[in-house]
Amino acid sequence: MKRRYFGTDGIRGQSNMFPMTPDLAMRVGIAVGTIFRRGTHRHRVVIGKDTRLSGYMLENAMVAGFTAAGIDAFVLGPIPTPAVAMLTRSLRADIGVMISASHNPYEDNGIKLFGPDGYKLSDELEMQIEGLLEQDLGPQLAKSDNIGRAKRIDGVHDRYIEFAKRTLPRDVTLQGLRVAIDCANGAAYKVAPAVLWELGADVVTIGNEPNGTNINLNCGSTHPAALQKKVHEVRADIGIALDGDADRVIIVDENGDIIDGDQLMAVVAESWAEDETLKGDGIVATIMSNLGLERFLQSKGLNLARTKVGDRYVVEHMRQHGYNIGGEQSGHIVLSDFGTTGDGLVAALQILACVKRTGRTVSEVCRRFEPVPQLLKNVRYSGGKPLEDNVVRQAIADAEQELSRNGRLVIRPSGTEPLIRVMAEGDDRSQIERIVNDLVGVIANVRTAA
Repeated sequence: MKRRYFGTDGIRGQSNMFPMTPDLAMRVGIAVGTIFRRGTHRHRVVIGKDTRLSGYMLENAMVAGFTAAGIDAFVLGPIPTPAVAMLTRSLRADIGVMISASHNPYEDNGIKLFGPDGYKLSDELEMQIEGLLEQDLGPQLAKSDNIGRAKRIDGVHDRYIEFAKRTLPRDVTLQGLRVAIDCANGAAYKVAPAVLWELGADVVTIGNEPNGTNINLNCGSTHPAALQKKVHEVRADIGIALDGDADRVIIVDENGDIIDGDQLMAVVAESWAEDETLKGDGIVATIMSNLGLERFLQSKGLNLARTKVGDRYVVEHMRQHGYNIGGEQSGHIVLSDFGTTGDGLVAALQILACVKRTGRTVSEVCRRFEPVPQLLKNVRYSGGKPLEDNVVRQAIADAEQELSRNGRLVIRPSGTEPLIRVMAEGDDRSQIERIVNDLVGVIANVRTAA
């Protein structure tokens, strides 16, 4: 069955437009509640959200859906996505829900779902939910005496703060470090600065005044210029930029330069390999991670396993093959010794631990390899299947042959928009630019002709 609702990371779209309407959110609650209504125990769901204006609307709609399905709803309020995953397990819930569109602007929102083990749902479960959403859900409603109850849970911030602090090695404190953190006016605006301060850091916080419409607005991991400016202004040792739901992180060093997820994974992998705590003899990343990361790991006797784009595929590979580090270039880093999904703050704490232990600057610690030139361009299309065109397929084959010895080519459709993403990387920047531009032109011509 073709997917109608779920993309690469749950259900996402513009608020009050299909599929992100209160009606569908309520139906999702009923459908998911029906699937996880197993056994005779009192079932429960934990529901978190970020700081978007539409979060109030969708939260109430989902509470209505779950309680109608006979599930008790524990409402957490604004809290990071990794905290929802952690609390799903900690509170022995049957389901976890995060209402967030991650790094997207406030107009968008989304629904991320977690099973009782704290992991995102499998493709099979998502397809099962999609099937129910297409049916009459009336027969799935609970009887009058089995309707669920709803209550807001207090103290969840404190639980997550203590959890995050415990991920830092016991012999490490952050005393003596000035840390600038950008909370993206999002879900971590309270907990992230508190964790850093309680661990001893001198904390300077920006992006911590959410108003419902300023989440990710010129701030956070996708817009780090504000943090770069603040690092210079206060002479911080490090800058930490989270996104709207705090499941990803970008670091800014003491010079104001940006350090992406590939470099951060390299730092943690090298450190854990030295401590003999690295599992799987390497890390898991997506097809978009830089070739420089792969070469760096090889120089350390480690491997890089690649998956298709999406943190859920990274996590699936980690679980299947015994890795404990995985992530994406965007800064979505999964450290399975601590959690079941990406956690921007916990990843940042591992970097801070390396900085404190070595006594070196962030720029020295976090520049583990020289990235090879990489170029990504998008081609928008309105219909058809451009990648199945014979001319396009031949152009891609020719480009792959040209890059076979000194680079990589990745062509893929977006999972959320009508776009073809064309990415190439290699040692020769001019060659990469020519190949990408040529392929973009071929795809665009096919689309125009169609």
